[in-house]
Amino acid sequence: MTFIQLSNIVKSYPDGENRRNEVLRGLNLQLDAGDFVAVMGASGSGKTTLLSIVGLLLPPDGGCYTIEGRRLPASEIERAGLRNRTIGFVFQEHRLLPQYTVLDNILLPVLATQRQADAEQVKYARRLMALTGIAALEAKYPHTLSGGESGRTALCRALVMKPLLLLADEPTGQLDAAGAQHITALLRQVNEELKTTILMVTHSAATASTAHAIRTIENGILA
Repeated sequence: MTFIQLSNIVKSYPDGENRRNEVLRGLNLQLDAGDFVAVMGASGSGKTTLLSIVGLLLPPDGGCYTIEGRRLPASEIERAGLRNRTIGFVFQEHRLLPQYTVLDNILLPVLATQRQADAEQVKYARRLMALTGIAALEAKYPHTLSGGESGRTALCRALVMKPLLLLADEPTGQLDAAGAQHITALLRQVNEELKTTILMVTHSAATASTAHAIRTIENGILA
């Protein structure tokens, strides 16, 4: 079943000389429910712009975006609500808050819509921690974690709202080979066990090989 469909998406930015730099030039992408797709491309090829558009962080200049058969809402408030309910993000920089424990960092997305996490949400956060092998780190603070442990914490945080779609932006970019292999294995496990659809952008062929399909972006078009 088609989950997300991008048709003829275009996006450009001003280049500072009263001209427009075209980043995406009629890009097409279909994600079916349960897909795990990696997008590779050189720096400046439009990978992060694509991820930002799919993640409802950036509106396209033109083209059609449908999610679960519905066109993208025009209102930023509606898009933000859809983003919070549907999409989780994993970034190259883990962006953990140093004043919070591992468990509290994982539960931060919950606090965007309510004053505190309920017992069921805490239980699910702990399930994710067990799945990713960091259950013993619940009361630890970010400065005590290794890069791999921080990455797993960030992955749990991205999944705690049970998103249908997980977007991963160079999730292994700051890890050594062993840490990168562990995170990619976890992404595959999340895809298979939680049935989460994943779109990942990466420079690494080894990381991309974990996905079901690899696409290449060049000159603003996906091949």
